[in-house]
Amino acid sequence: MIDHHGVAEKHGNTEEAMFTRIEDFKTAWTGQVEGTKKVLAALTDGALCHAVADGHRTLGRMAWHLVASIPEMAGRTGLHISGPGPDDPVPPTAREILEGYVQAAASLLMQVESNWRDETLDLEDDMYGERWKRGLTLAILVYHEIHHRGQMTVLMRQAGLQVPGIFGPAKEEWTQYGMPVPEL
Repeated sequence: MIDHHGVAEKHGNTEEAMFTRIEDFKTAWTGQVEGTKKVLAALTDGALCHAVADGHRTLGRMAWHLVASIPEMAGRTGLHISGPGPDDPVPPTAREILEGYVQAAASLLMQVESNWRDETLDLEDDMYGERWKRGLTLAILVYHEIHHRGQMTVLMRQAGLQVPGIFGPAKEEWTQYGMPVPEL
């Protein structure tokens, strides 16, 4: 699990949460990337400045954080991921954020598949003052993405955007499945 600073929580057994096979990471990452691309594609330029309250990340900052976290976190393992740096400014358009995400997410998968083997997932790296196995780092990247994507969908609703379904249909998508919209 991951907290808002990007540091693994000490609660629970992190060994159970880590990937032990590259193929399992590939399957999980590919599915999460498709969901995140749907969310990012639903953003509008005008909604990027929406925040839940003053002093909180905007929707654009949250989306860009997802993008920039991939090369930043994976870079701590020695991988060279194509994408923005952690201090790069939030782009002014939703399209640029989506394009940056597609680039970084694909680069991560390519670098893992090209440079690591299943045994590599047991190696440890310094991650924010702790020692994480690489399989845990990959799991945390997935959890981090799910966590912030969930936050983004709330901000999207508040900004008046339609939220795409990720793990099932969103409210607006029920009729596409021939089902009535659930009662509120």
